Amino acid sequence: MDKKHEIDIELDESVANGSYANLAIISHSTSEFVIDFAALMPGLPKAKVRNRIILSPEHAKRLLMSLQDNITRYESNVGRINIPTQALPDDSITPTPGFNMGEA
Repeated sequence: MDKKHEIDIELDESVANGSYANLAIISHSTSEFVIDFAALMPGLPKAKVRNRIILSPEHAKRLLMSLQDNITRYESNVGRINIPTQALPDDSITPTPGFNMGEA
């Protein structure tokens, strides 16, 4: 019988509190993905990056798959997550401010 690999994960007190982010800027090169998490406050034109995570392309894809799996389980237990959209004058639709993807 194969023994499961266990990882002992240490969570430092300064990291355990987390930090608030309502904006993510995602960029990439051929060798890495960079995700900057920022907080954009109402009425302020400037967002401050709170955390930067750098991932290999393989780990970025694993993160995507894990997030999709967790969202699917969340929605089956709690209900669908609706993302509001707002119409622009030309009748095109754009997401409201929040987590957006972009390239730096």
